Amino acid sequence: MNIKVLQNKLKEGLNIISRASIKSTTLPILKNILIKGEDNFLSLSSTDLEIGVKWWTLAKVEKKGEITVPFGVFSNFINLLPNERVDMNLKGSVLSVQCKDYNIKINGINAKEYPIIPKITKKDSVVLSGKSFCEGLSQIIDIPSLSKVKPEISGVLLIFTKEGIKMVATDSYRLAEKNIGIQNKVNNLSFIIPQKTAREVVNIFKELDEDMEIVFGDNQILFKVDMREAEQPYIELTSKLIEGEYPDYKSIIPSEFKSQIILDKDEFLNKIKAASVFSGKVNEVNLDVDTEKEEITIKSQATDLGDYKAKIKGRAEGEKTNISFNYRFLLDGLLNIKSSEVIFEISGESSPGVLKPVGKSDFLYVVMPIKG
Repeated sequence: MNIKVLQNKLKEGLNIISRASIKSTTLPILKNILIKGEDNFLSLSSTDLEIGVKWWTLAKVEKKGEITVPFGVFSNFINLLPNERVDMNLKGSVLSVQCKDYNIKINGINAKEYPIIPKITKKDSVVLSGKSFCEGLSQIIDIPSLSKVKPEISGVLLIFTKEGIKMVATDSYRLAEKNIGIQNKVNNLSFIIPQKTAREVVNIFKELDEDMEIVFGDNQILFKVDMREAEQPYIELTSKLIEGEYPDYKSIIPSEFKSQIILDKDEFLNKIKAASVFSGKVNEVNLDVDTEKEEITIKSQATDLGDYKAKIKGRAEGEKTNISFNYRFLLDGLLNIKSSEVIFEISGESSPGVLKPVGKSDFLYVVMPIKG
């Protein structure tokens, strides 16, 4: 193998595939990355057996070849190099890397021993704006929680319909649903992707302006962006799916409310943050909704610290209600609402509250109360 490529391109690729690299494992080969030179392209690959990431760039490949090398050693060295041409030469299992006055030799492991990142047998696919998809996913990405009892809620549910994509996440205490419209529509397909996969999709693809293709397989999913300058993949992320049936989340969303108030989001957010200082060990804040005065009184109390009280005006309708929530859950919902005002709906003192943006119907956040 003999490859010439610019340092900044190598640095870019290493940053992308680092998402699937493992620092410590019982399988030492997974600490390595796969470097491959073929035709006019250099590719870098990494996997943790759950997800696999591949990256390609144009390069001068004078001799084809492939090798796996320790990610940490190779990445640390490349990041320290000047942005000049890097020459990589492989003899046996030793990779020589040279850039100006820098020169190292790395002991590698035969590429045949590296786990294969499986190719997906394509059932269907959809093409959409990667940036819009990642923005939507980022609004719900922190909600799932690892659960051995209910592994289904450890991931994000993706539902593809004629109207677009629904993204759903829950941890049993709160639930969020995000809707995005797409032109290339797939009807009645649903998958649960692991939370880690969702995070890495956002981390890798959020800054790219290119369209993303999502390819569906039987038990795997592929997120893919192609190069601008060639008919060639640029980045591919392959992931296993979570098996099982997602809970009937629609039954959790209240169909009607007893009281509703529209509030300035930032003011509501800041006053909940202030209440958190006195929220005690259970993170409780109490909301007294007075629809006649069109205001909410926010209260919290900690025995060893003192108490807090603040009011916020809004536009209200319905019944007076007194209800308590975990302040962290309220903040998570408010921080992911993208409008300047928020709709807060309550259907009873022991029923979930619902937060929605004003002027949009693409996001809702359901939060369970703390029952007295």
